Amino acid sequence: MPGTVSIMREDLRTIIERDPSIDRRREALLHPALPALWTHRIAHRLHRRGWRMTARVLAYAARRGTGVEIHPGAVLGRRVLIDHGAAVVIGETAVVGDDVTMYHQVTLGAVGWWSDNRRPAGQRRHPIVGPGVVLGTNATVLGPVVVGARAVIGAQALVNKDVPAGARVFAPTAVIKEMDSAPALMEDLFATTASAGSW
Repeated sequence: MPGTVSIMREDLRTIIERDPSIDRRREALLHPALPALWTHRIAHRLHRRGWRMTARVLAYAARRGTGVEIHPGAVLGRRVLIDHGAAVVIGETAVVGDDVTMYHQVTLGAVGWWSDNRRPAGQRRHPIVGPGVVLGTNATVLGPVVVGARAVIGAQALVNKDVPAGARVFAPTAVIKEMDSAPALMEDLFATTASAGSW
């Protein structure tokens, strides 16, 4: 198994190879998710050695600086690309395989304390994501599910069941409705344009 420094070099090469907006190494150093990934590599080692508080402080600092929250207990494989990075959340018992690509607002989370507090101690609460998986923008994978190798989880998709290797999971696309006339009241406009209470 390569050491942390060689894996961090590999992270940098991965950004250059897979992010078309990055041309050179120096530019890759400014990639927004790179500090979160590198900090996690160090925090994870500390966490495994029992330095849990130090690991949590590092993870917290990375979250404040990058908007990416990776619990130090999570296991991240090699050549993971977190593109953009904003609002990515990876839970404590998540396992992310090699060559995974995830876009912004991806969540690899648990189903909730009301269920997780009843699990036996040490039982996994977060997903396992196989090698080569792509997780689209705002994809949410919850619970101790397994996403098989090379699967694609599309933007906005919610996954709470196992996904076979090579499968494609897509959320419904937007429905375009023609308006005959403008609504008379602003409340009517909100009712026809709001989606899940957000804009």
